[in-house]
Amino acid sequence: MKIAHHSPEVQSYFTALLERLGEVNDLRSAADLLGWDQTTYMPPGGAAARARQLATLQRLAHEKFIAPAIGHLLDKLEKVVEELPPDDDAAALVRVTRRDYERLQRIPSAFTAQITTHIADSYEAWAQARPANDFARLAPYLEKTLALSHAFADFFPGYTHVADPLINLSDYGMTVATVQPLLRELRTHLQPIVKAISAQPAIDDRCLTQAFPEKAQWDFGVQIIQQFGYDFQRGRQDKTHHPFMTKFSLNDVRITTRFSEAYLAEGLFSTLHEAGHALYEMGINPAFERTPLADGASAGVHESQSRLWENQVGRSLAFWQHYYPQLQATFPEQLGKIDLATFYRAINVVRPSLIRTDADEVTYNLHIIIRFELELALLEGKLAVRDLPAAWDELYDTTLGVSASDYRDGVLQDVHWFSGLIGGAFQGYTLGNIMAAQFYAKALQTHPTIPAEIADGHFATLHQWLRTNIYQHGNKFTTADLVQRVTGTPLTLQPYLHYLHNKYGAIYNLALS
Repeated sequence: MKIAHHSPEVQSYFTALLERLGEVNDLRSAADLLGWDQTTYMPPGGAAARARQLATLQRLAHEKFIAPAIGHLLDKLEKVVEELPPDDDAAALVRVTRRDYERLQRIPSAFTAQITTHIADSYEAWAQARPANDFARLAPYLEKTLALSHAFADFFPGYTHVADPLINLSDYGMTVATVQPLLRELRTHLQPIVKAISAQPAIDDRCLTQAFPEKAQWDFGVQIIQQFGYDFQRGRQDKTHHPFMTKFSLNDVRITTRFSEAYLAEGLFSTLHEAGHALYEMGINPAFERTPLADGASAGVHESQSRLWENQVGRSLAFWQHYYPQLQATFPEQLGKIDLATFYRAINVVRPSLIRTDADEVTYNLHIIIRFELELALLEGKLAVRDLPAAWDELYDTTLGVSASDYRDGVLQDVHWFSGLIGGAFQGYTLGNIMAAQFYAKALQTHPTIPAEIADGHFATLHQWLRTNIYQHGNKFTTADLVQRVTGTPLTLQPYLHYLHNKYGAIYNLALS
């Protein structure tokens, strides 16, 4: 990457900035690699040392990034890039680097190391305590996480709500004041849909709860994501407790998944979901490698890509018109006598449930709304950690009409509060659902043949549209700017509601509005 039409001196400043940013990126990537290993292959005995290693790498990366030399280079370059168009790559790099530089300057590097150590310890405790159904063991970790979350927010005085700096960390430009009204409006639309569907005869989805050998599930999912465009020369798939995607470079983008041999949908849609994240990272402009631009624009935009490939594509009737005969051939005893219509309805059944990651498209965001409300209550001091399980159960009862019989499937089911701060962990999922529908609607408007191509097992047109309009830009644009640039309108609920009404109105033979 270069600054076009400028003096050798300016070019030297820019080159020096790229070199320093590359060193920071390498340290962060090394930490990410150790984090990936911790959740996949590391023996439990390595946890304490791993926490120290991660803390050291993150502290060094932090110190390098806020070094005066980077501030000096930014000062030299900012007046130069003011002359460039706002969408120029070099101008974007300086702008995004300045934004991150000023944010991280507020946070002591020792605090970064403290958080990293605590998160590593907390994750290991969660990995052992969840199967043991032991909330009491994790409560002290959560209390410390909550204290660290408050401390983080206090580095950004002047916020309107204590959660604002935490939300801004993962979804730049978003605050409680922007997210909460959107979630409340969405809830007013979702609850009547859930009520109308619940009044209909239940869909029989027993075809999904049979014996499905893991190896065959793995191979079938790998075949699909390769056809999506996931490149196994630049990535790999492994198993973990809670699936995720991670990137060590634009040519090393890895995904994880998990399987249940008694429930087909869990592994299949986890694989499609994480592949959607990975396709985004693999499609970023290679010139952005080792810079702050070589990331997704936000948690919400990232989630829009995983949800788009999982739901708009992977749960569509067109998709299964092509793949269902292959799935039947993979599991002839289980699915050989199950017709496509039955299977399609089964994978799109709407049923209030306990587990967020297994939730259907209609109720999924109600899970997010519950978590968002709990986060705010914890941060506002209205809810103590010791009372979190009871508050969780009450919200699930009043919102979804279900209650967990244990902590494992209740308050301990998500890894997020045990692998990060409290606040800003969940809103990106709903923002992603909304954006996925908005982006997909625009893709269909531009290329109306996409559904027919999907029905033939072809994804190149959709993949290329996403690469051109979203992936290649990485972190170059804010979420608001990207949505406006891609769709021509600001973020809006309407395409998402239209999608839900059309799809589930047809499945349940309802006139939804």
